[in-house]
Amino acid sequence: MTFVLLVVVLALIWASITGTFTLMNLLLGAVVGAAAALFIRDRVDRPYILRRLGRAVRLALLFFYELVLSAWRVAVLVASPNMHAKVRPAIFAYPLTVKSDQEITLLANLITLTPGTLSVDVSEDRSVLFVHAIDLTDKGATIRSIRDGFEAKIIEVFER
Repeated sequence: MTFVLLVVVLALIWASITGTFTLMNLLLGAVVGAAAALFIRDRVDRPYILRRLGRAVRLALLFFYELVLSAWRVAVLVASPNMHAKVRPAIFAYPLTVKSDQEITLLANLITLTPGTLSVDVSEDRSVLFVHAIDLTDKGATIRSIRDGFEAKIIEVFER
């Protein structure tokens, strides 16, 4: 993607977010877009940007799928007549494969935004993420689900 095309796209996004498509607003969007593009030019001026965007879209689709699925599970759990006997809350240690602060933060946020789970803390050495689950019947399956789902997609998005 060329620099000029990126600035034009960012200016159009700016105008659509502000809701004003005047010449002055488009120029302001172009200036803001050019400044932003200068900061991120080494990340977007590579041929892998479209591949990376596709990976990010697949991560977002996985998140929405998991969101709906876990919301359904929590709703069924809460609506069941004998909820207290079925709920097995627990905090477990999830071993992290991702290493950068951005990857750990994204994983922790995706886990927290999914109903029924909450990221509690990260260990000092950033090798373990502590997660609270409202119903932890199989710790191994839950860890595999996170590792093969969110974490694998995050690694794909951030690899070059």
